[in-house]
Amino acid sequence: MANRLLSRQAGLFFIFLILKGKYYEKIAVIGATGYVGSAVVNELASRGHQVTAFARDAEKVAGKPNVQAVVADVNAADFADKLQGFDAVVSAFNTSWSNPNLAADYTKGSNAIIAAAQSAQVPYLLIVGGAGSLYVAPGVQVLDTPDFPKEYFAGANAARHLLNALRDRRDVNWAFVSPPTLLGVTGGYSEERTGAYRLGGEDLLMAGDAPAGISVADLAIAIADDVENKAHLHQRFTVAAQ
Repeated sequence: MANRLLSRQAGLFFIFLILKGKYYEKIAVIGATGYVGSAVVNELASRGHQVTAFARDAEKVAGKPNVQAVVADVNAADFADKLQGFDAVVSAFNTSWSNPNLAADYTKGSNAIIAAAQSAQVPYLLIVGGAGSLYVAPGVQVLDTPDFPKEYFAGANAARHLLNALRDRRDVNWAFVSPPTLLGVTGGYSEERTGAYRLGGEDLLMAGDAPAGISVADLAIAIADDVENKAHLHQRFTVAAQ
């Protein structure tokens, strides 16, 4: 009964959107129940997009008329089939920082996602990476600095290698976003949704003499803006609060 009611609500919701004369996209979010992924799902859904939320546990996905929760394993042989027909895909895939095989599992999963996106001919795959590969000086990245936490090095280094492997590829429609070093409350910043942000490229964004930050809600806004416009095809970019 609950599923039929949600399906009916979804139908009415999309009829309303069509009558408004707006085009809303079909967008998938991988890692949809994670810290970043769940924020992205909420932001895209609030804009009226038809969102498919891929997660290991579909029951953790927020129930909304235009959000479909789908259980998925990115390493499964049929995952490419699941990515067919989307206008864009956001990968917020990650593994637990406490995972002793974090780097290997992240690399395997991320490569599987990229291969699936290539096979499915996804028009735009935005990968959410980390701040570790941003530059603080010519030839020096954040994770190469003396103060970078050793417990995060393996994961950050895996994300750096993933980005480097993507840079010259044109057989997949990739983009890569690196959040700033301070992300939300978990990163020592704020959870306030301001609706504003600034863009950067390869260099770490600063707030005066200190590294800049952003709330996860504002990061989700930047990600939604990017996938709507497919603004950074074959590029890495970063964002931070204004």
